[in-house]
Amino acid sequence: MNKTTWTLLSLATLAFASCSSDTTAAADGAVATTGAVTAPPSAADPTATDSAPADAFLAALASHCGQAFAGRIVANTPTPTEPDAFEGKQLVMHVRGCDAPARELRVPFHVGDDHSRTWVLTRTDSGLRLKHDHRHEDGSDDVLTMYGGDTATAGTAMRQAFPVDAYSIDLFQREGSDASVTNTWAMEVDPGRRFLYELARPGGRLFQVEFDLTTPVALPPTPWGDE
Repeated sequence: MNKTTWTLLSLATLAFASCSSDTTAAADGAVATTGAVTAPPSAADPTATDSAPADAFLAALASHCGQAFAGRIVANTPTPTEPDAFEGKQLVMHVRGCDAPARELRVPFHVGDDHSRTWVLTRTDSGLRLKHDHRHEDGSDDVLTMYGGDTATAGTAMRQAFPVDAYSIDLFQREGSDASVTNTWAMEVDPGRRFLYELARPGGRLFQVEFDLTTPVALPPTPWGDE
């Protein structure tokens, strides 16, 4: 083999080696790129979670905005010894305060011809707040009004509980309603099926009204004091 032939063979070998190295690097890059594209969605968005129970609860109730439903007492223990304000009366709830349903809902609770009660549900930083807005027929505040409480736990999309707050305890004590200082209210909603309002006390007091969400009824009058 002469010197010229040897030189040509050496150059060809070097060129082949260089080409092989570039191809391997390109293949490695393709593997890396493919790995990035096929990363699972959960790794790409680790913050993706379901809505908070409070938001889901409000949304479930808000799905009935503009509708009214008839209710019935399903628990009232111990049996009242005096005439009860709810027994034998037509009970109707009306989901009507829906201007900002993700932040607040107003639900009047009509008891016969008494249109004084409105449940006010408000979204807070930590959960939900329930207040009872009570008015006289002329729209003025009842002496017992805006009592209620905030949720102490996350609850669920179906059920939220509201232990009595400090404002309400002071109000009840001042107005001689000492039995109410241990109140816990609760609400349950199963969209298209049922809504439940509940009052419970540790001593055994339990009052529940269940509303049939399968069949809307005629809208009741505007609650007292509502513009």
